[in-house]
Amino acid sequence: MKVLRKIIKIDEELCDGCGQCILSCAEGALAIVDGKAKIVSENFCDGLGACIGNCPTGALKIIEREAFEFDEKAVEEHLKEKEKHNLPCGCPSSQIQVFSKNSKSEIEETDSNLTHWPIQIRLIPPKASFLKGASLLVLADCAAVAYVNLHRDLVKNRTVMMGCPKFDDAQAYIDKFTEIFKISDIKDIAIVFMDVPCCSGLPFIVKKALEKANKNIPYKEIIVSKTGHLS
Repeated sequence: MKVLRKIIKIDEELCDGCGQCILSCAEGALAIVDGKAKIVSENFCDGLGACIGNCPTGALKIIEREAFEFDEKAVEEHLKEKEKHNLPCGCPSSQIQVFSKNSKSEIEETDSNLTHWPIQIRLIPPKASFLKGASLLVLADCAAVAYVNLHRDLVKNRTVMMGCPKFDDAQAYIDKFTEIFKISDIKDIAIVFMDVPCCSGLPFIVKKALEKANKNIPYKEIIVSKTGHLS
């Protein structure tokens, strides 16, 4: 039944199909169709507008109109089905994948300890299955290049979330981690970053999210020098 409520509206003339709004929508209510963002189903959209902040063209806004009621159960089923079939949500790189250690794959043959995809913070949906009960490795981009034994010493048995605290949207990261900490029962967190001023924003982001989520999750900071040593 339709009711008068808030829901997202997309200006197709302004939309350039970048997919940023889709990455911000935890409910999977949006998709790129024929190069434009579209509402998959009205009952998937909660009307809170988390997608608006990441739209670079101003194509999104919240309006009030008659629409089908938001259905949390339908959203859960939708997300499970999308994850089951690895359906793309805007950007093909954001397809959820979990790598099995029981089967031969290119990942195993190259001695990688990575167990999932995607790894970029901005691409990982807060409800991704690999986040449930995970030991997180929150990794600054540059640290992955500077520390030669990353996979051997730090990636093994951890779920990787990687980004740059200087060039990425820090507030969006705080919001995403806050939601993850609220719903995913994270076991512990290791924050790996460079010993340069701009990289210190990464532990700040995680700590701020823990505060907002009102969670006390054990975490440690691992600093990588510019010459690739840990401290």
